[in-house]
Amino acid sequence: MLQFLIRRLLAVIPVLFVVAVVVFLILRLTPGDPAAVIAGNSATLEDIANIRKSLGLDEPLLIQFGIWFKAILTGDLGHSFYYRLPVTELIGQRLEPTFMLALFTIVLAVMVSVPLGVLAAWRHGGWLDRGLMGFSVLGFSIPVFVLGYILIWIVSLKLNLLPVQGYKRIGEGFWPFVSHLILPAVTLAVIYIALIARVTRAAVSEALTEDYIRTARSKGLPEVRVLIKHALANAAVPIVTVIGIGIALLIGGVVVTETVYAIPGLGQLTVDAVLARDFPVVQGVILFFSVAYVLINLLVDLSYIVLDPRIRY
Repeated sequence: MLQFLIRRLLAVIPVLFVVAVVVFLILRLTPGDPAAVIAGNSATLEDIANIRKSLGLDEPLLIQFGIWFKAILTGDLGHSFYYRLPVTELIGQRLEPTFMLALFTIVLAVMVSVPLGVLAAWRHGGWLDRGLMGFSVLGFSIPVFVLGYILIWIVSLKLNLLPVQGYKRIGEGFWPFVSHLILPAVTLAVIYIALIARVTRAAVSEALTEDYIRTARSKGLPEVRVLIKHALANAAVPIVTVIGIGIALLIGGVVVTETVYAIPGLGQLTVDAVLARDFPVVQGVILFFSVAYVLINLLVDLSYIVLDPRIRY
């Protein structure tokens, strides 16, 4: 186990290095000059050149990368060109909304999708099974931003049940906090409910054909116990895997959803930084998400040992 952890953690280093190089080059080679954005429309070429020099953008790419990468090794993600604040401070300020949205989304998705998948497998070929398959196709087909605007129009504008946009911290009251997260979480959760429910259905359906299920039923065990303790427990590995993948995919969904619902999280910060050509912020946020992605995959791998004692690393 310890050797596995060490190997996985060491493998993170080259992965993050490649991510850093790719992100650095993509941002530097895309059209747009952050110095021109900062200077404004009325700036002269001399003003822009002075800003580029003060930001270190007049140096060769290799030197810029070396300075930035050296700073990363000390935990310094640099300073924002636009906000004039350390990138780590900006990430800390915007982390709570993104984390809470992701947490609400994955909890909602798991609570809805796993029972649906189990019931669909239990009633294989029935109306619930066919309905789940239809919902899965629909969930995969509707873009996140389209679903978000539909929910805003129906729930917020027509029915006036929930706030349209924004975010409230939990210190400002529990209901305002929850009410501002319900629509974004539902918007994000639909595709993950479809994904997790389909995998749960397939895994549980396969488990229900095994001999130990027939043995459990022949002993007269209640059907609920057979489904949960025997079928679902033995199908847990692929379900946990897809849940882990879903958490990682939330990164892309959060960017779009936070923009639609005007949530001041890391997704909105990324969009604003891209529009302002704020290289340090974009690089810092992407590295942060990359580390989170690697750690989530590591936790999923470790959970296999608990779910299936036969697995050893």
